[in-house]
Amino acid sequence: MPVSGQDLIAIGVVAGLVWLWLDSLRAREIALGICQAACDRRDLQLLDQTVAVRRIGVRPTRAGLRLRRVYRFDYSEEGIGRHTGHLVLVGLNLEEISFGLPARAEDA
Repeated sequence: MPVSGQDLIAIGVVAGLVWLWLDSLRAREIALGICQAACDRRDLQLLDQTVAVRRIGVRPTRAGLRLRRVYRFDYSEEGIGRHTGHLVLVGLNLEEISFGLPARAEDA
């Protein structure tokens, strides 16, 4: 039974979706690890032990097109209040992390 062009397209689409899903899981794990380490360095508490994707786009880089993901996370200072920060990954590399707090010398 020969494989038609439509079958190949369907297989390609499914393979692409599986790749996107697995890549997104890996990126989320990396983002969570970065947030946890950054909170630990600033003596903050990462709330809910999770990050949530807010936006996904495409960014050109020297290595070609990469997915740009923006994650939101919640944290607390000294267990009081709930604040929101964000983290940006391009591919699997950190582009930016922000707590919305004044910068500290050891963050540089």
